[in-house]
Amino acid sequence: MGLIGILLGLALLIWLAYRGWSVLLLTPVAALIAALFAGEPLLAHWTQTFMGGAAGFLRQFFPIFLLGALFGKLMEDSGSVQSIARFMGERLGARHAVLAVVLAGAMVTYGGVSLFVAFFVLVPMAQSLFRDANIPRRLMPAAIALGTSTFTMSALPGTPAVQNAIPMPFFHTTPFAAPGLGVIAALIMLGFGLWWLGRGVASARRAGIGYGGTLGLTPDRTADAAAEDPLVRGRATVASSFDPAEIHHGQVSADLPPVFLAFLPLLVVVGVNLAMSLLVLPQLDLNYLAQDRWGPTSPAEVSGIWSVVVALTAAILTLLALNWKRLPRLRESVDAGLNASVLPVVSVACLVGFGSVVAALPAFELVRAWVLGIEGGPLVSLAVSTNVLAALTGSASGGLTIALESLGAQYLQLAAQYGIDPALMHRVAVIGAGTLDSLPHNGAVVTLLAVCGSTHKESYMDMVMVAIVGAIIALAAVIVLGTLFGSF
Repeated sequence: MGLIGILLGLALLIWLAYRGWSVLLLTPVAALIAALFAGEPLLAHWTQTFMGGAAGFLRQFFPIFLLGALFGKLMEDSGSVQSIARFMGERLGARHAVLAVVLAGAMVTYGGVSLFVAFFVLVPMAQSLFRDANIPRRLMPAAIALGTSTFTMSALPGTPAVQNAIPMPFFHTTPFAAPGLGVIAALIMLGFGLWWLGRGVASARRAGIGYGGTLGLTPDRTADAAAEDPLVRGRATVASSFDPAEIHHGQVSADLPPVFLAFLPLLVVVGVNLAMSLLVLPQLDLNYLAQDRWGPTSPAEVSGIWSVVVALTAAILTLLALNWKRLPRLRESVDAGLNASVLPVVSVACLVGFGSVVAALPAFELVRAWVLGIEGGPLVSLAVSTNVLAALTGSASGGLTIALESLGAQYLQLAAQYGIDPALMHRVAVIGAGTLDSLPHNGAVVTLLAVCGSTHKESYMDMVMVAIVGAIIALAAVIVLGTLFGSF
């Protein structure tokens, strides 16, 4: 009965979340259904287990959500993201429209700009370039997804994406875990995605299909409507670190900064993150963390989070110093950025709370034994567990946290037993969570399609190829190379 309760609660969560119900309500209800079938005390699981798991996630990762959303909003309102997008469009032009969109998205998200902010800026750029090049606009969501939601989220070493931060407390790693393997995975995702999109462009030209499809040009739908759509908001907040409702608050500068000033805060994120991870924190005496006043933690568990937090803080201060006059409504922009972080982090925390209840039920031992017993070794088992949970929850960060909260200690023990570098486990976990999370109910997929004014029928297959198939190929390559040569 306990296993039936887990499956029923999960099915209810997936079905109602896809229909637009808030996970703030669905997650405790689904958790209580699972506990009820297991004959466990309901109120204790809600106030102690569920809230304990949710509070633990907030304690560790709220600073990254908070600073990431603020940085993204300030990058938008200062005109920096728009300046970078315009620069890439002008330099590469309509002849290389797909590449321009992909690289612009990669640059801003690898530099720490929130996913929805990137969507909102890149869509008008993509519409203009694709229209001038007469490339079918059904390919726009896939091009934007390739640049923003694949290799910069899970593969490139040092990415400040929250998905890359989640494994650090569990495996005692840094944001730059397995850098060589991460770069190889990123090149595979990028190369495969560009090949697929190029194939689509060539096929459309042979068939005489242009920007508007076989029926000719039709009016573009604007991205603004998506920001006001409650359904989009509900789904976006479990897949991104930015609440779409805040996108219109504040004021975007009409005076765009020069492109080198626009790039500088992004470089600060990467540079400071690298310096903190490899130079500064390893030299500091952090033994004071062993004192009871700091709770059960260690330098290895917090140093990765601290690196990202300091990097985002430095980038925000740099951005403010360079663009003070371009932010006439600074308080409103700051308020919007801070407010935009709250619903996403609480939504993901609730998913983690649901996972905490499930992991505490006796029936979960069957699931644990099955996952850890998957043939192929710990790397394959870890990849499967993060894939499945990210797919079921529709959230890479939520699925990854649930997997590591319930199985992270066992995977760390298996890594020591098999002589596997925890950095390799880190990279496999992150890439694994960034594959099947892009199923049709994923919030980022729904949001991007809405912002582009497209539908699943028109554009989803191309998104599957660039965001799922390419990522799975890269994940397999990392597992094989990591097994043969270890972490590098």
